[in-house]
Amino acid sequence: MTIELVDGKAGTAHISSEDKAIIHQAKFGAGDMVFEWGDAMSCTMQSANKAVIGTGCASIQGLDWHITNPETVTIQSGSSGKNRNDIICAHYHRETSTGVEKVELVAFKGVPSDAAAVDPTIPSAKILNGAADAYMPLWRIPLTGITAGTPVRLFNKRYALWDSVTQPWKPPYTNSRLTLCRVGRIVTINGNVKFDGSGQQNYSTANETIPEAFRPLANQSIIAFPSCDFSLLVMRDGTVQMLGDPKSAYSTAHGCWMTE
Repeated sequence: MTIELVDGKAGTAHISSEDKAIIHQAKFGAGDMVFEWGDAMSCTMQSANKAVIGTGCASIQGLDWHITNPETVTIQSGSSGKNRNDIICAHYHRETSTGVEKVELVAFKGVPSDAAAVDPTIPSAKILNGAADAYMPLWRIPLTGITAGTPVRLFNKRYALWDSVTQPWKPPYTNSRLTLCRVGRIVTINGNVKFDGSGQQNYSTANETIPEAFRPLANQSIIAFPSCDFSLLVMRDGTVQMLGDPKSAYSTAHGCWMTE
């Protein structure tokens, strides 16, 4: 029988994690995701060796899991004069002899380097293909010598279906130069951007900061202006940069990007 009423009564235990993973992937996507609940799995460094992951709700390849009290992850000490990146992951594991499944937090240690740090390789495997172990990257912990830097988020937050369906827009943000409009996850920008100098040889930073609710998922070009020999770039931290040499300190900006 290849048809199953997963949420229906069958007279015997029949709903498996595979059933739920298939349905969740079909509804929300096959990727890993963290939802806007609790602390959305925030990360703070309690010390150079202790990272605290806040409460949150997430899905790893369609299997839901959550943290109801903050969890502490141990980070191995850095090495003097070396750079290193560690990655905190959610680790899905299925005990092959019993079928019992669980999720726990682990830290992958990077390789110390004299040069720029490189992320460690995270194993890739598909749970629905029978993998007993799978990993969901959450945070990068950069270490410079023995000092742990600011954690870097590696996941995109997903908002509740209610918010995305019934609240498709946010009130526009405007100042004396810019107007930002958000509809769902799409943000449009119109107005004038004032830069602190020419960007012909290097990037020049604008005297603007995009509010957090309107910031892009990653560093994204807004639009290029070939006739004016410059392009704009909105950074993940909300700053705006320009490359090129506009004809004046003010440059008209029109474009759009995706946000969370």
